[in-house]
Amino acid sequence: MAEREPEVEFKKETVSKLLSSFFKEDKTKLSGDAALLMAEMLKVFVQEAAMRSMKQAESEDCDQVDIEHFEKILPQLLLDF
Repeated sequence: MAEREPEVEFKKETVSKLLSSFFKEDKTKLSGDAALLMAEMLKVFVQEAAMRSMKQAESEDCDQVDIEHFEKILPQLLLDF
């Protein structure tokens, strides 16, 4: 059986608190569906960042991904999202 990589997951409550901390008005509310959608977006973003960083490290003949690899892929990643 093939090995599966661990699934990246963000808790809905954590995402809700994070997003709510940026609301300017106290009356602004966040629905559960919006929090789940944002959690899924974060998951995709993190997975894509990890893959691109890994490819960058491989292109530099490194066997370990460092913050420098992430920093190199970050500008294009942000433009793509």
